Amino acid sequence: MSTPNGRLETLQAIWHLLFSGFVFSTVRWLEMLAMGLFAYRVTESAFIVALLGMLRLMPMGLFGALLGALAERFEMRHSLLVMVNTSLLTSACLAFLASTGWLSIWHLGVGSFINGICWAADNPVRRMMIGESVGPQRIGPALSVDVGLNNISRVIGPMLAGLILARFDIAGVFWLGLVLHSCSWWVVRRIAPGTLKPALHPLSLLGPMREGFAIARKDDRLIGILGITAIFNLFGWPFTSMIPVLASDRLHLATQDIGLLASCEGVGGLLAAMLFAGFARTAWYGRIYVGSVLLYFTSAVGFAFSTHVGLAGLLLIINGMGAVGFSVMQTTLIYRDSPVALRARLLGVLTACIGVGPLGFFYIGVMADLLSPPTATLAMAMQGILALALTRRYWLKFF
Repeated sequence: MSTPNGRLETLQAIWHLLFSGFVFSTVRWLEMLAMGLFAYRVTESAFIVALLGMLRLMPMGLFGALLGALAERFEMRHSLLVMVNTSLLTSACLAFLASTGWLSIWHLGVGSFINGICWAADNPVRRMMIGESVGPQRIGPALSVDVGLNNISRVIGPMLAGLILARFDIAGVFWLGLVLHSCSWWVVRRIAPGTLKPALHPLSLLGPMREGFAIARKDDRLIGILGITAIFNLFGWPFTSMIPVLASDRLHLATQDIGLLASCEGVGGLLAAMLFAGFARTAWYGRIYVGSVLLYFTSAVGFAFSTHVGLAGLLLIINGMGAVGFSVMQTTLIYRDSPVALRARLLGVLTACIGVGPLGFFYIGVMADLLSPPTATLAMAMQGILALALTRRYWLKFF
């Protein structure tokens, strides 16, 4: 039986983990929009903007499964502190370079890649800690709260990016990131040591990684979950890199107005997270997962061809709702349908599937420069819907 002190420590740890995730995602959305606008202003290339998004996602594909295996070998609080310290130092370096006038596009690329490594570790480290703290019966609502906070950050981050970039230029963005990561470091330090002990495994990392992929291949439900994750990140998620380009070229908005428009996606995500936390039933999870991806594709196409700011904002709200339905359900379904002892490494496999996203960012960037951003968005969405249709035999298993 747990003691009152033990329950209090667990509750405090959960809130500290949620706050840390909120800070990570606020800085992520802050940086992604600010870097995209800055790069487009300097280069006038949609491909360069997409390339920065690609570099931020690339570590998920390169290291996702490895990080899932590594997460089982270290005390997770220490792993989370490493993530926070790495992000803090990256923001400090970029802030210094921007303030001294030495900042180049390649610096943004390196910073995106390093912070992408920390992002890749989020599922097998921080979210795994949340899952272990609340248990499998409450993982859905807990992750809904986590994703809800993420979407509050998707409102705050882009708004701050537009305002700070317009007034203080890119250096102000990175200095704010440094301050926020410092707050996260202070909070994570307060989590009790030994919250989650490392698992005892043989020294080889390849064994757990291979086992994670082998378990996934034998279960049609897991194939369906992971397949939809790959489809969304290959054909859907890269659309976010086109938002500043479309808002600038098609809607002709100023920098601060682009930030306000981009925040509409977070508003939709927040609404969806509140709905899922309050009303979603376990039996609906599979339908929500697939339906959210379809909603995302269709609203992205509508936004790409919209010429009215109000309609564009509404479509981004709908797009954000689709993104959150996908995000909450992918982790929830993996956690629910995985063997208990293999959850961390299967979350690592999930992260590896998310890691196909860089190919999509590269693809949409090339098409946007060769054709146009709206045409590229339409082409990506149609291919994503086709991929969903071709894989229906797998995802129907968890309906």
